[in-house]
Amino acid sequence: MKVLIADFLDETTVEAPILGDRATIEIARAACEEELGDRPVDADVIILYHDISRLSALTLNRAERCRGVVRAGVGFNNVDIETAGKLGIVVCNVPDYGTEEVADHSIMLLLALARKLSPCDRAIRAGGWDYRSALGAPRLRGKTIGIVGCGRIGAATALRAKALGLDVLIYDPKIPHGVEKALGVGRVHTLAELAERSLFVSVHCYLDQSTRHLIDAKFFEKLPHGAYLINTARGPIVDEKALLAALDSGKISGAGLDVVEIEPLANDRLRKHPNVLLTPHSAFYSVEGFIELRSKTAAEALRLIRGEDPLNAVNRDCLVDPRYRRGGR
Repeated sequence: MKVLIADFLDETTVEAPILGDRATIEIARAACEEELGDRPVDADVIILYHDISRLSALTLNRAERCRGVVRAGVGFNNVDIETAGKLGIVVCNVPDYGTEEVADHSIMLLLALARKLSPCDRAIRAGGWDYRSALGAPRLRGKTIGIVGCGRIGAATALRAKALGLDVLIYDPKIPHGVEKALGVGRVHTLAELAERSLFVSVHCYLDQSTRHLIDAKFFEKLPHGAYLINTARGPIVDEKALLAALDSGKISGAGLDVVEIEPLANDRLRKHPNVLLTPHSAFYSVEGFIELRSKTAAEALRLIRGEDPLNAVNRDCLVDPRYRRGGR
């Protein structure tokens, strides 16, 4: 049996002990789908990170023995899950790693923006020492943060925000009623209401066609003047043109972005904007979190190799005659 790690990794110190003698591991180090070539994909399981922006029918149709694709991460928008399902290829993700790290990172960006960390740091490095570098910093207690998407990470962020004294509102049409009671937060049922009531907004939803540019010009118009946006989910959820317009007009006081529409960052205006804090899609990372991600990814691949049901299939609704149940060939 063979496991293909399509992108991102250049070593297998975590994966190899888990897969043991059940599979050989091949590392492709592809930066895009085209770099996988046009030959048949000779793998029983494909592990995919986020360097390859789309694993499409072009590759999936050439993967005749592939039982499953394991997306090493929470999001799976870079896999054509419908085509995979029709071919009998199960697509899985790892939804329960890095929750702590991403939630911590979101709060870090919020605090850095609110407490004017970047302008204070720049002023001191330029030779200054004046508290007025922090003018405009709001008190957090009693202000409202709107959480867009309240799954594992959104919920963890909500709990951290409560500890800072923020009033928390959540918007997520996909979660059951009553989740807000379990968390002890408020809930709204329209994105417009969340915008109208939130000084801070933190984005934690999946990226799909329903959430692409969910945060757009209309959303920014409804925010209170001087609001703040944090995005540690996926870049295309936020319309960057609308964001820049809101920043330039002062409608938004600041934005903290771990993700952008095109990665690596290609938007020079965003890169140089004085009211934007940027991190390089690193919110997921900690030493422990990265090991957890890789371990859970490899364990899911091993289940598919053994013909066992995966823990985190995301395309069951369109999965036809799963290959992992019939030997993968």
